[in-house]
Amino acid sequence: MRTIGVDLAAGVPGTALAELVWADGGARLTRLETGVDDAAIVASVSGDAVWLGVDCPLGWPDAFVDFVRAHHSGSALELVDGGADWRRPLVYRRTDHVVRERIGRWPLSVSTDRLGVTALRCAGLLRRLAESGFPVDRAAEGRLFEVYPGGSLRLWGFDTTGYRVDAERRAVLLDTLSARAPWLDLGGFAPLAVANADAFDAVVAALATRAGALGAFEPPASEVLDIARREGWVVLPEGPVEALASS
Repeated sequence: MRTIGVDLAAGVPGTALAELVWADGGARLTRLETGVDDAAIVASVSGDAVWLGVDCPLGWPDAFVDFVRAHHSGSALELVDGGADWRRPLVYRRTDHVVRERIGRWPLSVSTDRLGVTALRCAGLLRRLAESGFPVDRAAEGRLFEVYPGGSLRLWGFDTTGYRVDAERRAVLLDTLSARAPWLDLGGFAPLAVANADAFDAVVAALATRAGALGAFEPPASEVLDIARREGWVVLPEGPVEALASS
């Protein structure tokens, strides 16, 4: 099995890709690159037994899409009172509510934060993946997953304070991860993961993708499955990171 983790950015310079090969009760990091374009991401999932995890929303909230469509066409809109309760369905997807319940904080909003620019690129990437023959499903029903590296680390019990902006914090995190997961062979890529936050998150994304491939996450409930197929669904690992090496 191979798991590909992508820390997606709006442009190539901020995008990183990690590849983990899982065999014989362990995993080896065989590839870690920054400055990755869409063509390289598509090429990375060629072949069988490969799963892809992307750190980016795979869709927008239904309510937001409906609101923008109605506003654009001049149709009658629900009365806007500007309050937080009115805005929330436009700002957060169903899966974002689950994320908040699990990790205690809201993720960035794909409809109101700059993350939306990255999601525009992701929409194009999904089209390219589908055209290449890779099965694209936004509800975590196949081999494509939306992952959340920071949230995954917190669920695994790691202290994520400041790791995105502090290389020393990433070094500590990587040492702790290596101690808890001695089956993980970083293959000489540890310096890059420490030096570059995008590369670090790509490695974590590849680990979270393994949880998705093993089914070690809570899938969307039946009553929200159709919504998740449009909005996307974040794969939040269940169980300890140590268990990822078991099949």
